[in-house]
Amino acid sequence: MGSLETGIPLKRDNLFRSFSSVRTERHPFSQRPRSRFSRFLLFKKLDYLQWICTVAVFLFFVVLFQMFLPGSVEKSGSSSLQDNVEVSSEDFKFLKEMGVLDFGEDIRFEPSKLLDKFQREAREAILYSPAFNRTKQRFSYRKPQLAMVFADLLVDSQKLLMVTVAAALQEIGYQFQVYSLEDGPVHDVWRTVGIPVTVIQAFDKTGIVVDWLNYDGILVNSFEARGVFSCFVQEPFKSLPLIWIIHERSLATRSRKYISSGHIDLLNDWKRIFNRSSVVVFPNYILPMIYSTFDVGNFFVIPGTPAEAWEADTVMALHKDNLRVKMGYELEDAVIAIVGSQFMYRGLWLEHAIILQALLPVLSDFPLDNNSNSNLKIVVLSGDSTSNYGVVFEEIAINLTYPSGIVKHKALDVNADNVLSVADLVIYGSFLEEQSFPDILMKAMCFEKPIIAPDLSMIRKYVDDRVNGYLFPKENPKFLTQVIRQVFSNGKLSPLARNIASIGRSTARNLMVSEAVEGYASLLVNVLKLPSEVAPPKDVAEMPLKFKEKWQWHLFEALSNSTYINCTLRSYTFLEKFEQQWNNAPKDRPLSADDGPFLYSIWEEEKNIEIANARKRKEEEELKDRSDQSHGTWEEVYRSAKKADRSKQELHERDEGELERTGQPLSIYEPYFGEGTWPFLHLSSLYHGIGLSTKGRRPGAEDIDASARLPLLDNPYYRDILGEYGAFFAIANRIDRVHKNAWIGFQSWRATARKASLSGIAENALLNAIETQRHGDTLYFWVRMDLDPRNSLQLDFWSFCDAINAGNCKFAFAEALKRMYGIKHDLDSLPPMPVDGGTWSVMQSWALPTRSFLEFVMFSRMFVDALDAHMYDEHHSSGQCCLSFSKDKQCYSRLLELLINVWAYHSARRMVYVNPDTGVMQEHHKFKSRRGQMWIRWFSYATLKSMDEDLAEEADSEHPTRRWLWPSTGEIFWSGVYERERKLRHRQKEDRKQRSKDKIDRIRRRTHQKVIGKYVKPPPEMKNSNTSTAGLN
Repeated sequence: MGSLETGIPLKRDNLFRSFSSVRTERHPFSQRPRSRFSRFLLFKKLDYLQWICTVAVFLFFVVLFQMFLPGSVEKSGSSSLQDNVEVSSEDFKFLKEMGVLDFGEDIRFEPSKLLDKFQREAREAILYSPAFNRTKQRFSYRKPQLAMVFADLLVDSQKLLMVTVAAALQEIGYQFQVYSLEDGPVHDVWRTVGIPVTVIQAFDKTGIVVDWLNYDGILVNSFEARGVFSCFVQEPFKSLPLIWIIHERSLATRSRKYISSGHIDLLNDWKRIFNRSSVVVFPNYILPMIYSTFDVGNFFVIPGTPAEAWEADTVMALHKDNLRVKMGYELEDAVIAIVGSQFMYRGLWLEHAIILQALLPVLSDFPLDNNSNSNLKIVVLSGDSTSNYGVVFEEIAINLTYPSGIVKHKALDVNADNVLSVADLVIYGSFLEEQSFPDILMKAMCFEKPIIAPDLSMIRKYVDDRVNGYLFPKENPKFLTQVIRQVFSNGKLSPLARNIASIGRSTARNLMVSEAVEGYASLLVNVLKLPSEVAPPKDVAEMPLKFKEKWQWHLFEALSNSTYINCTLRSYTFLEKFEQQWNNAPKDRPLSADDGPFLYSIWEEEKNIEIANARKRKEEEELKDRSDQSHGTWEEVYRSAKKADRSKQELHERDEGELERTGQPLSIYEPYFGEGTWPFLHLSSLYHGIGLSTKGRRPGAEDIDASARLPLLDNPYYRDILGEYGAFFAIANRIDRVHKNAWIGFQSWRATARKASLSGIAENALLNAIETQRHGDTLYFWVRMDLDPRNSLQLDFWSFCDAINAGNCKFAFAEALKRMYGIKHDLDSLPPMPVDGGTWSVMQSWALPTRSFLEFVMFSRMFVDALDAHMYDEHHSSGQCCLSFSKDKQCYSRLLELLINVWAYHSARRMVYVNPDTGVMQEHHKFKSRRGQMWIRWFSYATLKSMDEDLAEEADSEHPTRRWLWPSTGEIFWSGVYERERKLRHRQKEDRKQRSKDKIDRIRRRTHQKVIGKYVKPPPEMKNSNTSTAGLN
C-alpha cells in the first residue's frame, strides 16, 4: 500500500522501507547514520558556554524524560516496542508501534504503489504496438465529463476548495456535473461558475437513478457521501475511475473503536469502500498515515486547502470579544506561542527546549506587573489533554530558570485555535523537513500573527524573511534571540512586525492554490481513460494565472452570514447514525449497509405481501372445497390425473404480466448486468428483463437468465465484450421456448437513463403499427445517432463509427467481412451507408419481426466470430485493442452497436424512426434512395443461410479442435442434422417395436407348470351304484 505497505512493522528499519529516501538496507537500526540535527548538536562550533549548558541540560532532560514519560523506558526481555513510545495525540497513536523516532527524518509519505502504477501504464501506452500496425486516432468531439458528488451543499472549506478546483479545470477543457444528497446554500455558487447541480436522494425507494457511465470519472467528497457507493460497488459501475477526497479525521479515530469493540465487519465494510476507490486523496501528509488501517495502495496527497484560513476566520468571527481576558491573560501581556510539527517524534521536546533556551535572554526585556511578574507569557502548544507532556515541559522551564507561571503547556486538541488567536507571536519550534507547509503555521499566519520559523526548504518556499514572516538559520538557534528582540519593542509588537503579520495573512489565505489545482489536474490525467471521441484536456500551463493564485473567496462572500457548521461534530454525528443503521440492517449485504433502512423496508414490504397472498390463496382453496362441484366419472378423474402427472414438470404459476405478454404481438427485452441497472428497467408487461449473469438478477422478477440459455456468457471475457449481443444470442438460441410473439424488440437501460425510452403514447403507436402491418418487415428504432451526445458534429455513419473506435472502425469492419465471406484479396470498399438526410439507430433500442430477428442473429453470429478471430489473441493477452486507447473489456461493443444498421440497410428492410415521446413515425433511407447502394447479394437470406449451414456442417461433422467462437453462440443446424435426427427417431421407433415383439414372444414361449392333481367326475351309473350300496349297509 502507498506508504505503509507492511502495516505496523516490528522493526524500525523496515518501517518506511517502501518510501523513505533516507533509510536503506545498508543502514540497519543499530548502524543508522545520525540525523542532521544530531550532527548539528555534536559537530557544529557553538559558543563554549552555550555548549556546556546545552550538554548539562540535555543530560538532565534525558533522565527527567525517562522518569516522566510513560512507556519511554526501554524494557528488556521479549517486551514489545509498542510499550516504549507514548504519543501525544489520539490521532497519532498509530505511531506507538513504529519504534523510537529521532527527529522525525524518517517520516515521509510516498504513494509508491500508485506512482508505480501510473508509470507502468504510461510505459505500456508508449511501448504498445497496435495489432496489424494500425495507428489510433483521437477525435476531439466532446469534452471530458466529470461528476462531483457531495453529501450536502452546506458552506464549508471543502466546498470552497472544490469550487476553486472545478472552476480552474473548466478552463483547460473539463466539464462538471454536481450531485448532492442534500441541498444547501452552495447550490447557487455552483450555478455561478456554470456547473449544473442535481440533488439526489440516497434512500429513495427507486434508488439513485443516475447513469454514471455518462461520465469519464467520479469525484466523491467526504466519507459522509458514502451513500452513493452502493452504486459504485455494483455492476456496471464498478470499473469507473473514482477519486475519493477525504478531509476528516473522524473515521480514522473511529476505526480504533471498531477494532477494540470487535466490530470487524463494520471495519471491513469501510475497507471495501476504500478498496473500490481508484485513488483516495488527502490534503496533507498526516491523514494517510492515520488512515493506514484502510490503505490498499491507493492513497495520494494533494497539498493545499483553505481549511486553516476558513477555521481562523470562523474563530475570529465567533470570538469578537476579548478572548485574551477569558484565558487569563492581561492586556499588557506579551504572549508567545511555541508550536511544532504535526508529527510527534522523540526529539520534539528537545527542539522545544532549545527554543525556550533562546527565549531566556529576552525575558529581561519585558516589564514587570504590580506583582513583580513578567509580562512575557510563553505557551507551548503540543500534545493532547491525556498526556503528561505538559508536566514535563513545565519542569524543563523551571530547570532553565524560568520564573514560575511564565511557561505553560496547552494541548492541541483542546484550545489550539484560542491560543493562536490570543498570541502576539508564534514560533515554529520544529526542525523537521516536512513535505508540505505546516498547517499550524499557516493557521497562525491566517490569525494575522507574526511568525518566526527555521529556514527549512518547505517554509522558505512560501515565507520571505522580513516580508511575510521571520526566518532564522536552523544551525544557529542563538540567532532566534535577536529576531525576537526585533519583533518586540518595549514589550509590544513593533510596527514592522504588525505589517509583516498583515502581509503574512494575505499570503496564507491563498497559500498553495496552484499546488492544489495542478495536483488535481495531474491526477486526472493519470487516472482517467478517455474514449477516442473525447478531447484531451489542455496542459495546466495554459490555465489562466488568476485561477491558480486565489481561492474563490468572492463567491462565498454572500454566504458569510450562514450558520457556522462544525464539520468535526457533523462527521461524528454521521458515523454514529451510520453505525446505528448498520446494527439494525440485515448483514447479508454489507456493501449496502449505508442504505440499510431502504433495503430493510423493501424486505418487510415483500414479506407482508407474500403473507397476504398466501392467506388469500388459502381462503380461496377452502371456499373452493366447500362449494358443490361435479366430480365426473371415475374415467374422467383418471384421465385428468394422468394428464396432470405428465405435465407436472412443465407447470408453473404464470403471473398477470406473463399472460399479457402471451397475447400481445410485441415483447421488448431489456438486457442488463448488475444491480446498478435495476432502477432503469421497466415493470410493465410489454417489457421483459434479461440478465446477462446469474448474479445481479432482480429478485421476484420473471427475468430471463441469459447465461443459462447460452453457457458462453458464463465466461466473463465474452460477457463483457459481447454486451447486448450476448442477450441477442441467448434469446435466439431455441427461441420458441422463451419467445412466442410475432415481433421482438430490445431496449438498452441506458436509453431509459437518457430519457430516450418509449413513452406510453409511443408504445401504443408502435403496437398499432405492428398490428395493422403498416410498414411490413421493418426495423423500428427510437434512439437516433444524430442526437447522440457523442455525435455533436453530426457526422456520417462511418465517420461516427471511427470516432468512437479510435479511428479503426472501417478497418476492423473490413477485416471481419473478409474473414466472414472468405475473401482472399484486400477489400477496398465497405458497405455504403450514404448521407441521404436520414439517421441511424444507436444504443440497441429497436424492434423487428421475430423471423427477421433470427436472420439478423444468423448474420451477427458469423460477423462476431470473424471479428473475434481477428482480435482475440491481441486483446485477450494484453487487454489492448485497436478500437480503444486504453485497456478495454468492451473492445468491439461500440462497433457492434451500429451493426444492426448495416444489416437492415443492405438486407432491404425498411427503417422507421419512432419518436419516443410523441410516437410519430418517420421512414428513413427509403428504397428509392437505396437503388444501386445495397449489397443485397451479400446480405440476402439465401447467402447467409448457406454460409450458416456450411459452418454448422463443419462444426457437426469435423469437430475442429481450434478455438472457434461460432459454435458457442447458438444452435448448430444443417440438413445433415435433420437427416440424422430423422434416422435417430426411426431407429428409436424400430427399437420400441422390436422390444414389444420380444416381450410378446417371451410371453408366448413362457413355460407353464404342469398340474399336480386333477379331479375326475365319476359317470352316473358309478354314482348310483355307490348310493345303493350305501343304502343296503
